[in-house]
Amino acid sequence: MSHLTLISNENFETTAASVPHSVSDDALLDAYSQAVIRVAEQVGPSVVNIEVYQPQRRRHAVASEAQGNGSGFLITPDGYILTNSHVVHGASRIEVTLADGRKGTAELIGDDPDTDLAVIRIHAANLVPAKLGDSQAIRVGQLVVAIGNPYGFQATVTAGVVSALGRSLRARSGRLLNDVIQTDAALNPGNSGGPLVASNGEVIGVNTAIILPAQGICFATAINTAKFVTAALIMEGRIRRGYIGVSGQNVPLHRRLVRYHDLPVETGVLVLSTELGSPANQAGLIQGDVIVGLDDEPIASIDDLHRRLTGERVGLRSTLIVIRGTEKLQVTITPEESRSKG
Repeated sequence: MSHLTLISNENFETTAASVPHSVSDDALLDAYSQAVIRVAEQVGPSVVNIEVYQPQRRRHAVASEAQGNGSGFLITPDGYILTNSHVVHGASRIEVTLADGRKGTAELIGDDPDTDLAVIRIHAANLVPAKLGDSQAIRVGQLVVAIGNPYGFQATVTAGVVSALGRSLRARSGRLLNDVIQTDAALNPGNSGGPLVASNGEVIGVNTAIILPAQGICFATAINTAKFVTAALIMEGRIRRGYIGVSGQNVPLHRRLVRYHDLPVETGVLVLSTELGSPANQAGLIQGDVIVGLDDEPIASIDDLHRRLTGERVGLRSTLIVIRGTEKLQVTITPEESRSKG
């Protein structure tokens, strides 16, 4: 015998009333809009337009100046501005327009092509710096807002989400830039150097690249990377990195060699050549050597080698682990400071 439970109208109304109403689409869209508006009003005054003039020689050797533009944002009340290296690198003159319309000439404090970051400075009163956040605290899917000057259209605001974290991107210098943020917030030429902002108004990235003709695939350098680079550029005008003077390529290692020498990697860096007088040349590295380690750290690729050659290694005796033929050798080497040699 089946049992049928009857619910009176009174009980049904009580049960229905206890179920929370779903938030309407209008309310959700309004909350989204208010978040974007709040970010734009909070960070907009910190964003600047950067006009760059570069020397250009023509057929009759008459020097003229080519103009380009990009974005940047104030990071201190005394006029330091963070932007992209590719925006200001090699500029003969840099002009900055503030959000309130004031214009002035900026000086280049330092730039680092390996992270595509640069710091310039303008001298003016009543400046509004942006608040820097923590890029390690962001999550895939969260709302982000990009502010910049695409094609010279000042104070353009676009919104999207964090599409992915921990991406790697090749800088124009050839080095690999790690911990890059991927977003679908629309970026265009001229957005470079502008801030990528979380919904709380804190900058979590520096907009740096787009992929053409792809849509919705844009990248920003994580603000935690930018904090480190910015501090070094303001203090010294440059980033110190180690250099050993090797031209190489990534190669697989024979399985027998990996097993015989109990190597922690299955690939290494094949030495194609060494620069005359370089640390590698002086240490006796020769063409055909395969680098598989630096001190106690495994080296599986050129990018690994770049990551290990930090400024702290400059002038310090280090040990390269090298496969030469079938032998594993330890080669003592003292890295020098990189002069953009790679």
